[in-house]
Amino acid sequence: MGWRFIFSESLAALRFYRHRTLFTTLSLAWGVACFVILMSFGDGFERALVKAFTAVGQDLIITFGGQTSQQAGGMRTGRKIRLEYDHAQVLKESVPLVEFLSPEIMQHGLKLHYRNREKEATIRAVWPEYSIIRNIRITDGRWINEDDRLRRHRVAVLGYEVAREVFGGAPAVNEEIVLNGLRFTVIGVMDNKLQISNYNRRDNQCIFIPYETFSVFGDIQYPRYYVWRPATPDSRDRAMQMVRAKLAELHRFSPADEKAVEILAFSKFMNIITGMSLAVKLLLGFIGALTLAIGGVGLANIMLASVLERTREIGTVQALGAPRGVILRQFLCEAVLVVLAGGALGVLFGYGATAVIGSMPFLGPAFKDTTGVGDIRLIVGLKPILVSMGVLFAVGVAAALAPAIRAARLDPIEALHYE
Repeated sequence: MGWRFIFSESLAALRFYRHRTLFTTLSLAWGVACFVILMSFGDGFERALVKAFTAVGQDLIITFGGQTSQQAGGMRTGRKIRLEYDHAQVLKESVPLVEFLSPEIMQHGLKLHYRNREKEATIRAVWPEYSIIRNIRITDGRWINEDDRLRRHRVAVLGYEVAREVFGGAPAVNEEIVLNGLRFTVIGVMDNKLQISNYNRRDNQCIFIPYETFSVFGDIQYPRYYVWRPATPDSRDRAMQMVRAKLAELHRFSPADEKAVEILAFSKFMNIITGMSLAVKLLLGFIGALTLAIGGVGLANIMLASVLERTREIGTVQALGAPRGVILRQFLCEAVLVVLAGGALGVLFGYGATAVIGSMPFLGPAFKDTTGVGDIRLIVGLKPILVSMGVLFAVGVAAALAPAIRAARLDPIEALHYE
């Protein structure tokens, strides 16, 4: 008796007990659908969290001045170190592991006027490559370019919230705003950025101008930060060492003195994000696995009931010369067919449910954002499907194995006399 015969007999048995087969299949499908939805939620949670964290910048590193804690080169300890504008270009040219770098000055409390509207504004004076370092995208107009920087053009790029508060829904590009009595032309509006990590103020609430243009407000010789990105994530630590060493040479402090200049890599906080995401996904996966296990218990009960109801049939087949292996394989084949049907149906249910749900609010309410940028988007990936089918198959086969073995070990004479 080959597998083709066993397969046809299994299908015939499932059709004969169609109601039992249908309910068992639906219970397994429900378990798979729940697992797929929960895992899709977990993946969406991770994507939303990582996106909100990396919105501050992809592999962002900021450097700011500190105070020496060691004596070096005859200089006293406790000396204050201030970053200098000219040194920014020196770092770009002398440290090859720094891919992009920009000095930054941040000024709070400027008065912004536009027609009859007035508000306090925060400006950031930066170089053009700042947008690459900080993941800034423009939805209308353009970003600051090198010509703006060199010619000290009075141009400004508005953060999303600033543009909404000042202009409402009206176009802002090419309009003139007044900052502390000086006219600036709006050249761009930033895309909405939902950040759960930042320094000082969120980008949505800032106005960006060319670094050199800040000279109309104050001194540009001493930037507040160097904002930069390493060439590759693998070279991050080495790049930080080289930047510190170069600044130590320029300011005459010890390269081992970590308090002379502070170098903060935002990537070190990524472990917190991944840990949170992993904890949530493990919890959801455990709940989903329990749901599948409950379906497996139901399958085991149904298979055991099937063995009891078909005891005389099994005895007849054995009396006709069928070996125990054939009976074992037939019951396992029935279980596998039910598992596959339930799994396929569950995946379809899960896919349909996630398509209907679409997305769920997550970070938006916390930031009073209604654009949906911080929502959890439910997307069924290949991984949840493979994991759910794998778990279901393992649970289903394990649940069916005991009833199948019991059926194969039935004594033919006792089976034929079974009432």
